[in-house]
Amino acid sequence: MKRRNLALLVLLVLLVLGGLGYYLYRHLEPYTETIEHGPSPEVRANPYLAAEVYLRGRGIRVTTARGMEVLEQLPSKGQTLILLGTRENITPSQTARLLDWANRGGHLIVTAESLWDEDEGKSGDLLLDQLGVQQFLTADLKDKDEKSAPTDEKPADASTDQTQDDAAKPEVEEEHPDQPSSAHDNEAEETDPYPNLTKLYLENEKAPAYFDFDTDYHLLDSKNLAYAWANSSDSTHLLQLQQGQGLITVLTDNWIWQNGQLDDYDNAWLLWYLTQDSAVTLVYRADGTSLMTLLMRHFPQALLAAVLLLALVLWRNGLRQGPLQPNPDRSRRQLEEHLRAGADFILRQRGQLALLQGLQRDVMRRARQRQPGFDRLPVAEQWQALGRMTRMSVSAISQAMRPYPQQRMAVAEFTRQVAHLQSLRNAL
Repeated sequence: MKRRNLALLVLLVLLVLGGLGYYLYRHLEPYTETIEHGPSPEVRANPYLAAEVYLRGRGIRVTTARGMEVLEQLPSKGQTLILLGTRENITPSQTARLLDWANRGGHLIVTAESLWDEDEGKSGDLLLDQLGVQQFLTADLKDKDEKSAPTDEKPADASTDQTQDDAAKPEVEEEHPDQPSSAHDNEAEETDPYPNLTKLYLENEKAPAYFDFDTDYHLLDSKNLAYAWANSSDSTHLLQLQQGQGLITVLTDNWIWQNGQLDDYDNAWLLWYLTQDSAVTLVYRADGTSLMTLLMRHFPQALLAAVLLLALVLWRNGLRQGPLQPNPDRSRRQLEEHLRAGADFILRQRGQLALLQGLQRDVMRRARQRQPGFDRLPVAEQWQALGRMTRMSVSAISQAMRPYPQQRMAVAEFTRQVAHLQSLRNAL
């Protein structure tokens, strides 16, 4: 009977499990879920990592550098140097080296960082001031044009000037058929469906390339040296100038090549177009050379001598003065020394207040032993009772038993209070 019941129970469990499995099989469906963990530490540490990977994927050799020292070993021919870091601390000598490097056949890509100051006649950007490239706010240019526009200008003159400008632009395209140009008619500008995007027109191409530069800034070629450019509806954001045997490209901003914006519009294509058929070096810091780097470069022997001198000074000052004192004999130590050492330790660790409060507790404990119920008396009556027990004045007892301040006492005052408390304790 027991075996039969056990077999039925096992059969029932198997049926329940089978039914549950069949239900899950009919109703559960597998699915794939993608969990976004955000950018990797490498991406967070390098905002231009996507640009590096993109260029390498196009077969371009890419190297990175942390400073301007890369110019010492970087050849000019077949090289593109992109300055991604700020140049506000760049020195005149480094500016001259950059121009010389581009003059020998290199392609330099920089970003305009400072606005042109009309009063001072400069922007503070040593590199662009020498090239004659000036950066303005687009809003300031609009205000200036409105104020300077003559009211009695004849339409015929305006049309003549516009015709001359339109006639000049195709000549630039013919001289440089492989370079970008912004020449397009006014009618196209008026019907521009993307006025906030920068357009780059190429020869034999029907449609331009689009980039989302910041339209708040405008580049002006004050020396008329640029042979190629790219504009939005109201401002210019890319200029290309010949520099000797090389080329210099000036941008209003380079954030379009950062990780989050590289795949917007034709931003990635522009990076490839400017760097094609060359090796690329990305410089993340374009500030001045540090003092330590200059010292190591020009005065290595002096630095070595200074380090050796410092080591000798430390070794000399580290020598002991006089012979070592022998350890005291353990057999000569007595109880008084141990007590004094213990008191010194408590004084260093817990302060004067702990020692004084310890003596006050000893006085109260002895008073309770001599007079039951002493701790229930008011403070004034306690001091009177102590005066009767010790035959000391109430003023002396109050001075010894009063609460002490937290601040540290003078040595003489601390010694006097300890003496009062010890006398009071010994008298009980």
